[in-house]
Amino acid sequence: MLAIAMNDASGPTNARQALAVTPPMGWNSWDGYGTIIGETDFKANADWFAKHLKPYGWQYVVVDMEWFVLNPVAEGNSKTFQYSMDQFGRYTPPASRFPSAAGGVGFKPLADYVHALGLKFGIHILRGIPKQAVAQNLAIEGSTYHAADAADASDTCPWNFDNYGIANKAAAQAYYDSIARLYAS
Repeated sequence: MLAIAMNDASGPTNARQALAVTPPMGWNSWDGYGTIIGETDFKANADWFAKHLKPYGWQYVVVDMEWFVLNPVAEGNSKTFQYSMDQFGRYTPPASRFPSAAGGVGFKPLADYVHALGLKFGIHILRGIPKQAVAQNLAIEGSTYHAADAADASDTCPWNFDNYGIANKAAAQAYYDSIARLYAS
């Protein structure tokens, strides 16, 4: 933990004291696999990471971009992707790529594996709400809202076709709350 000396309400006595000792020390799957990582390769990388880098303070392993795509291409962002989603429009890991996710258990078995190595597990989450969930106007779990209530169809990303932006209202918060609950579980 980094202690910051404060001289008054204006901030640290020395700007250098506000800097972290190290950046977040971890690995994400995009760097080696683009969007095509699967469970076997991810576990192999986590094993290597735990053995060779954890002793030096490295601690994070992250399944990066488009882990929810059924038909990935390494470079990502295809307009023909097919997605793995639950009935509430939340991305889920496809069992075809992450076999331990079968039966709707999601990333919990893989996260448990990573935690058993003494590492921290992460996933890349896109901003917004899936366009497919909006097209089907799926219910937002834990609320009376639907995907179309949360979406801002005028807010699209020029390089990623998966999601719409979200409107700044209760439905959008309900969607984000629902994905936080799902991914935390």
